[in-house]
Amino acid sequence: MVLQDRAKATREAIIAGAATVFEERGYGNASLSQVSDAARVTKGALYFHFKSKEELAKAVIDEQHRIVVAESEGILGERQPALTTMILMCRAFGLKLVHEPIVRAGIRLTLEATAFGDPVTGPYEDWIATMEKLADQGQKERQIRSSVAPAELARFLVASFTGVQMVSGILTRRADVLQRIEEMWAILLPGIMHEDFPTDPEVLSALVSADFPVGNG
Repeated sequence: MVLQDRAKATREAIIAGAATVFEERGYGNASLSQVSDAARVTKGALYFHFKSKEELAKAVIDEQHRIVVAESEGILGERQPALTTMILMCRAFGLKLVHEPIVRAGIRLTLEATAFGDPVTGPYEDWIATMEKLADQGQKERQIRSSVAPAELARFLVASFTGVQMVSGILTRRADVLQRIEEMWAILLPGIMHEDFPTDPEVLSALVSADFPVGNG
C-alpha cells in the first residue's frame, strides 16, 4: 500500500512537472530531462511511469480533461437554470486556466497534438455535447430563443471560448481571461435570450467575474 501511494505520488509529480515544462516550452521544445528536473525525480523514475514524451503529453491532456470534467460535473450537480449553468461552466474553466498549470498545459498540448499524434478531439466533443444539452434545456426553460439551434450555439460557444482564452493567453498570459469571457457572454446573450426571460443580460454576464466559489473549485 505504501509503495502504491509512493508510485501514485511520483506519477502525479511527473505530470505536474511536465505541465510546467510543456506550458512554458511547448511540445517540440520540451525534453524529458527538463521534465525530470521540474518534477524532481530521476530519469529512471520518469521512464518507469512514461515511456516517451508523447505518452507523457497525452497523460497531461487526460489530466487536464479530468480536472475540467470534474469541475463541470460539480456545477451541473447544483441544478441551476441552464443558461446560468453554461455561464458558470465557462467561468470555472477560466478560473482553472488562471490557477491550474496542468489545465494551461493541457490546452496548449491539445492545440499542438498534431506534432505527436492525431488531433485531440474528445475534450471538444464532450464540451460541445454538454453545451448542446444545456442549450436545449434552456429553450425548454424559456431562457433561450426557440429560433436558436442548440447544436449550432454549442459549437459557436466552444469555438468562441477557445479563441477568447487563446488570445488572452497570447496578449496577457490570461491575466484578463475572466474579463474577456464576460465580454463574450455580454455580446452573445442579447442575441440568444428568450424575449420572455426577465433577467438583464448584463446581470448574467457579470456572473463570470462574480466573487463566489462554484462547482468543486
